[in-house]
Amino acid sequence: MAAFFALTSRGLVDALRDELAQLGAKGLVKEPGGVHFESNWATVYRANLRLRTATRIVKPILEFPAYKNEDLYNNIRKFDFSTIIEPEGTLAVEASVRDSAFKDQRFVAMKVKDAIVDQFREKYGTRPSVDNDRPDLVVVVRAYKNHFSVSLDTSGDPLFKRGYRVGTGDAPLKEHVAAGLLKLAEWDEETPIVDPMCGSGTILIEAALQMRKIAPGTLRRRFGFMAWKGFDSEAFKKELDATMEIEDEAVARVEALQKKVYPLALPENAKISGEEKHRPLFFGYDVDSKVIKLAQANAREAGVDDLISFRRHAMETLEAPIESGIIITNPPYGARLGEEETLKDVYRDFAFTLKTRFKKWNAFVLSGNPSLSSAMKLKATRKSPVYNGTIECRLLKYEMF
Repeated sequence: MAAFFALTSRGLVDALRDELAQLGAKGLVKEPGGVHFESNWATVYRANLRLRTATRIVKPILEFPAYKNEDLYNNIRKFDFSTIIEPEGTLAVEASVRDSAFKDQRFVAMKVKDAIVDQFREKYGTRPSVDNDRPDLVVVVRAYKNHFSVSLDTSGDPLFKRGYRVGTGDAPLKEHVAAGLLKLAEWDEETPIVDPMCGSGTILIEAALQMRKIAPGTLRRRFGFMAWKGFDSEAFKKELDATMEIEDEAVARVEALQKKVYPLALPENAKISGEEKHRPLFFGYDVDSKVIKLAQANAREAGVDDLISFRRHAMETLEAPIESGIIITNPPYGARLGEEETLKDVYRDFAFTLKTRFKKWNAFVLSGNPSLSSAMKLKATRKSPVYNGTIECRLLKYEMF
């Protein structure tokens, strides 16, 4: 058993902890930026493949105080990096500094890199090269008040980069945040979802992946740990095969849900569209035809386009596409100057649509601007704090009685 740390956005730590517990991780300890846990490497492989709310998983290796350049350099050399990668390998250093005697994070990254490559040069006569695009090893350095924490990134590309995005609209919601919203909404992975301002479709695509039990890590081809010494390819393949078996088992369950929503058999000679034939369980709408096309392309890339109907439609005149379900949406926040007053009309129209055409539905709205959500004149029955990037938001629950 070794110590690891899974990172996520603020507001999603509880959801991440629950995910890790379900995957078999032990010794779970929460902190604002993520969850510490203990596991063997098979569980780390499983976590990288299956976690939906994590941004990365790192392996802590060093903690020390440093006030001078030589303190930083000498402490970094206390860890033998040759146990992780070959001398001919590649590396990158990612540093962040706050309230420290070290003011420049670029200097910190350079000093850490120097300590690592000098260690290799003295031992082997050669050294790893720096590759910021696709390194074999990413060393993560965090300094706060002259206390340094150093970790090795097991994930490689951030875990929210699933690999299905062909394109996005303005201010796209990161995939792990979208998955987190589904958990904060306590979605049961069965109820159909409508997103009346869907943008490039991230919320609905993440929901369809969950319903179909498609592990997000199976959509990508590479993780950081694959380039490390000691990578157990057989153990990883075993975890990958297990995730595929779970996906296969979900097929019958999804078909049963579709029959529940569409109980009547279609006439044998009926002329039906592709969407109706697939009988979607998720419905996304947007006034921008370009982002609707992007959403459709993203869903195809994720392999869930048969479960989602994306259509260009104004939210003001939207009718409920099915008898019952829930709404989860991320409307615009009005970050640009002068946008807020215009957007208040959008929020008012949205509230009218909810009250008149989505009666008895629950709506979950990610609000990054309290004055805009106040314009809806609806009372939220629950408010869940969550960060969308650097924006402090609330996921507001509205019950349409």
